[in-house]
Amino acid sequence: MALGPSCRHLCNQLKVKDGEMFGVKLRRRGRRRRRRRRRQGEVGKKVQKLQRIVPGGHVLQADNLLLQTANYILNLRLQVHVLKSVLSLHEQ
Repeated sequence: MALGPSCRHLCNQLKVKDGEMFGVKLRRRGRRRRRRRRRQGEVGKKVQKLQRIVPGGHVLQADNLLLQTANYILNLRLQVHVLKSVLSLHEQ
């Protein structure tokens, strides 16, 4: 986070480097923001991957996408169960 011109002028008068006047707090705040942005970016990538995997997912918002994903997983499990049942009947 860059300091404004008036604050920079005051820091120069006090012989304080940019941001040192506020101590560690300013650096921590910057780190927290970077982490938050990085996490949001990671979540966005995961949402995009889900949108590609789930049928019709590309038109859904994140909250509806998660519901649709849960339904899709249940349907896939049901299909696996049915196919296993058909296979066991065929083997007999």
